[in-house]
Amino acid sequence: MPTPRASSTHLVLIPSYNPGEKLGETVRSARAHWNPVWVVADGSTDGSTARLLAMAESDPGLHVIVLPVNQGKGAAVHAGLDEAAARGFTHVLTMDADGQHPAHLIEAFMAASKAAPECMVLGRPKFDASAPRARVYGRRLSNLCADIETLWAGIGDSLFGFRVYPVAPLRALMRRRLWMRRFDFDPEAAVRLCWAGVRPIRLDAPVRYFRAAEGGVSHFHYGRDNVLLTWMHLRLIFGFVLRLPWLTVRRLSGR
Repeated sequence: MPTPRASSTHLVLIPSYNPGEKLGETVRSARAHWNPVWVVADGSTDGSTARLLAMAESDPGLHVIVLPVNQGKGAAVHAGLDEAAARGFTHVLTMDADGQHPAHLIEAFMAASKAAPECMVLGRPKFDASAPRARVYGRRLSNLCADIETLWAGIGDSLFGFRVYPVAPLRALMRRRLWMRRFDFDPEAAVRLCWAGVRPIRLDAPVRYFRAAEGGVSHFHYGRDNVLLTWMHLRLIFGFVLRLPWLTVRRLSGR
């Protein structure tokens, strides 16, 4: 497959923390469909950072940002946003490092973003039999909360991280807040960008969960991360109540 022509506006951004053996496959798949691809090595201790740097030495379309200590998914994305803005990029497509997200849809998501650059393009996950039922059912509550917090603006799945974000508005709202640095990043980013007037576009995307025997790695902790999500939605509900009159007017006017 020929190397994709380098984009000067849109890049693929992959936050990575101890991703396991799927990382190389994920990066190669992303590179087969897009140029450039950036990986933020978020304080990994499993040797994956050295492998990434070795890959980047022979691939000018791959760039690695190394964070010395683990800071969380949102913090890794924030680091990527800062460097992307400094280099003149306007949009980033975020995807996980563990192979769950469909690299073959990168071009379609980027095309949708280029057609409507003021919008965010959100993946609408299509789960197969590999998806843990507890994860599938549990996310429905978070999705309902996000719908309420935005008056059903069209986020769809609040937790799915295969997305194209416009850099400027996302970077601006992250710089104003201490939160959105860990597992709470994806839903809070979507809700707050909706509040800021960034319209969501949804595209279907299949999801593949890999078992440990297949090289799958999960850093989701049901207790810790569900507490984090609960605290996040409490903050967002409070912000929603303060914005309700304005959000209602905007919703009724179709904006």
